[in-house]
Amino acid sequence: MADKSVDCKGLSCPMPIVRTKKAIEEIEPGQVLEVVATDPGSVSDIKSWAERTGHQFVGTIKEEGVFKHYIRKSDPSELKPEKRYPHVVSNEELLQRLTDNPVIVDVREPAEYAFGHIPGAISVPFGKLEETIGELKKFADQEIHVVCRTGTRSDIACQILSEKGFPNVKNVVPGMSEWTGPVEKRS
Repeated sequence: MADKSVDCKGLSCPMPIVRTKKAIEEIEPGQVLEVVATDPGSVSDIKSWAERTGHQFVGTIKEEGVFKHYIRKSDPSELKPEKRYPHVVSNEELLQRLTDNPVIVDVREPAEYAFGHIPGAISVPFGKLEETIGELKKFADQEIHVVCRTGTRSDIACQILSEKGFPNVKNVVPGMSEWTGPVEKRS
């Protein structure tokens, strides 16, 4: 079914995307890449990355807790340059603003959020962002800080929010992987 397979089992964001980018460079246009991953967040990450870069996302199959994502490499003329969201805030800057009760949207998977999140952060898993965007409209006139584990998934979430009419969105970089501020856990 696939021309090449890359094993990302046990890896979390951003490594499945990093390995996918490298592996797709090694196949020919029209060929299919299989990405095998165990991170539930890879479902939305891989699909979103493929669509934003112009590759054809074929689909995902889940078998016994393992996700197999299939991407058809596009012709170079069909590819889109990968862009980064330009408006960022550092962990330290967000930490200094916590006393002002900023709007923080955590786009990690529910389990990651449950094991530790910034106090007051709203959990909106990346895969559910577009279907729950209406619930965030009440914050549209405020600065929204979007956080994930490394700043990769939140970068794409910021691009989506900006495209959907949120004018003041900031990507928190590097995100929860290096967060030293207070953390709440769901009991």
